[in-house]
Amino acid sequence: MLLTISVVAVLGLGHAQVLSVPQEPAKSAPATAYYDVESDPRRQSAQGAATLCSLRVPETATQPKAKPEPATTVAGSTVYAPLSPHCKLDLFLKQTYSPYTFASAAFGATEAQATGQWPHYGGGVEGWGKRFGATLANTESRRFIQGFVLSTVLHQDPRYFYSPNRRFFPRVWYSVTRVVTTKNDHGDSTFNTSELLGALFSSALQNSYYPRHDRSLADTMNRFSGALSSDAVSDLLREFTPDMKSLFRKHAPKKILKIEEKLPIPEEDKP
Repeated sequence: MLLTISVVAVLGLGHAQVLSVPQEPAKSAPATAYYDVESDPRRQSAQGAATLCSLRVPETATQPKAKPEPATTVAGSTVYAPLSPHCKLDLFLKQTYSPYTFASAAFGATEAQATGQWPHYGGGVEGWGKRFGATLANTESRRFIQGFVLSTVLHQDPRYFYSPNRRFFPRVWYSVTRVVTTKNDHGDSTFNTSELLGALFSSALQNSYYPRHDRSLADTMNRFSGALSSDAVSDLLREFTPDMKSLFRKHAPKKILKIEEKLPIPEEDKP
C-alpha cells in the first residue's frame, strides 16, 4: 500500500509540474540520454523520444554545453534530454523483475552465509533464505528510493555519464566523485542529493528487517558509508568497462565472441 501511494504521489507530482510549465513549441523533452543527430535532426529527436528509455548512455557521449536545449538540435551535435517520471518508474520495474537482480541477491546471500554475516539469521536453508530476502530488500529499496522517488522529486538524473576526458587519472577521479556530483534534468552538474539521501534512507530502513543486534546507529552509519563506497567502485567499473570490452573483443578467440553474442543477456543488464 505504501509503495503504491509513493508511486502515485511521485508520478502525480511529475505530471503536475509538467502542466504548470508554459508549453514552448520549440522544446519537447524526449526520454533519452545524449545521442548523436545525423541527417535529419527533427526526425532523430522524435524517434529517440518514442523509442529510448534506458539507463545506458552512449559510450561516445560528450558533455553538453551550458544549459542545452533538449529539442533544439544541429546536424552532428549532441543533445541532452531528461528521463520522464514514467520512464524512471519503468526502468525501476525492469530492474526489479530482471533475473540478474535475483541472481545477484542469491550470490550475495551465499557469500554472507559463507562469511558468517548476520549470524543471528542462523544457518542452513532457513538462514540462507533470510539472508536472500534481506539482500534483495536492500537492493530493491535502494533502487526505489534513490533511482525513482528522489531522482524524480529532486529532478536529478540517475544515469552514469562517461567522462569526456580520455586520460586515465582524470577519468578515475571523475568516476569516483559521481557519488557527490550528478546531473539534473537540465543536464547541468549538481550535488548528488538523491545518492546521499537514498543511501541514508535505505540504510535506516534496513533496521526494520535486520536482526535486532544489527540495528544500532553505528551499524546504520557503517551501511551508509559502505553503500557510498560500493557505488564509487561501481562507477569506476562503469567508466572503464567500454575499454575492457574493447580490449577483450580485440584479443578474444572468435569462438568465445560467438558464444557471447548468443547469450540471452538483456540490453539493460549488459556491462
